[in-house]
Amino acid sequence: MSDQNTDRPVREPSSYLDFEKPLAEIEGKARELRAMARQTEGMDIESEAKGLDAKAETMLRDLYKSLTPWRKCQVARHPDRPHCQDYIEALFTEYTPLAGDRNFADDHAVMGGLARFNDTPVMVIGHEKGNDTKSRIERNFGMARPEGYRKAVRLMQMADKFNLPVVTLVDTPGAYPGKGAEERGQSEAIARSTEACLQIGVPLVSVIIGEGGSGGAVAFATANSVAMLEHSVYSVITPEGCASILWKDSEKMREAAEAMRLTAQDLKELGVIDSIVPEPLGGAHRNRKMAIDGVRKSIQSMLNGLEGQSREKLIKARRDKFLNMGSKGLAA
Repeated sequence: MSDQNTDRPVREPSSYLDFEKPLAEIEGKARELRAMARQTEGMDIESEAKGLDAKAETMLRDLYKSLTPWRKCQVARHPDRPHCQDYIEALFTEYTPLAGDRNFADDHAVMGGLARFNDTPVMVIGHEKGNDTKSRIERNFGMARPEGYRKAVRLMQMADKFNLPVVTLVDTPGAYPGKGAEERGQSEAIARSTEACLQIGVPLVSVIIGEGGSGGAVAFATANSVAMLEHSVYSVITPEGCASILWKDSEKMREAAEAMRLTAQDLKELGVIDSIVPEPLGGAHRNRKMAIDGVRKSIQSMLNGLEGQSREKLIKARRDKFLNMGSKGLAA
C-alpha cells in the first residue's frame, strides 16, 4: 500500500487505535498471506494480497477523511508518531545538546541545544516523550518539571545573546503535576519560560508536533509564528481532564474534545495558530519521512517570513499577537 503523495510505501503501525481495528484485520490478513507464501514454495497469493491492500487503502481514506476531535487526540498520541528527537535527528545538523538548569538537575523531558537548520545556526528546544517503556519513563512521558522550563529559559537567553533564531517543537500532555514539581515552583517556572518567549529579540517559531497541553505547551509556543501538524491537538486541558471537571466522568472525553475546539483546523480559524502542516494519509506515524519533510518546509517558511526584522519589531509583533488573541471574537 502506498500513499497518494509519495512513492514510498506506507508504514504499517506496530499498534492500532480503537477506530482502526477493522483496518488492522485487513492489513493483518495481507501480512499473513505473504508470510504463508514465503514459507510455501510455489504458492502464489500476490493478487489476493494486493486486493486486500486496495481494500485497506480505501478504508484508511474513509477513516481519515473526517476524523472527530477525539480521534484526532488519539492520532496525536499514537506511540509510533515521530517525536522531538526524531525531528532533531532528521532536520538539524551539528546538534550539540545542552543540559541542566544550573540550579537543580537536568530534565530529560526537555531536549535542547545548538544546531544548524538548512545551514543556519539556531537553538532548538522541544518536549520528548520517548519511544519505548524505558525511554518514556526516563522522559517522564514528555511532562516537564520546573528544571525543564528553567533549562529552556537558559537556552532562549543564550540564543538571544548570540542572535540565534529559536525553533521549538511542542509535544506534551502538560507540565508534570507531581508534588516535587510543585514544591520546586512549577507554575513560576512555566511563567518564566513564557516570559522569556516574549522577551527575546530573535525570531521564535514553534511547531505543535503531537499534543500541546496547557501552560506546559504555551511556555514553548509563545512564538512569532506557530504551526500545527494536521492531526495534532492544542488545548488548555486534556479532554479526559475537562470531562472529569465538567461532568465528573472522564468517559465523556469525546463530548469534551468536541466542545474544546482543540484541532488544528479549529485553532487556525480562531487565530490561535498561523498555519497547518499536512500529514500523510493515516497520520504522521504511517510515513515519517513525509511528515518530517512537511515540518522542514514549515519551519523554513516561518523563518523566512521573519528574516531581517529588527529586535524591536520581533518583540512587539509577538506581544501584540498574544495580547490581541480572541479580540476578534469578542468584537463580533
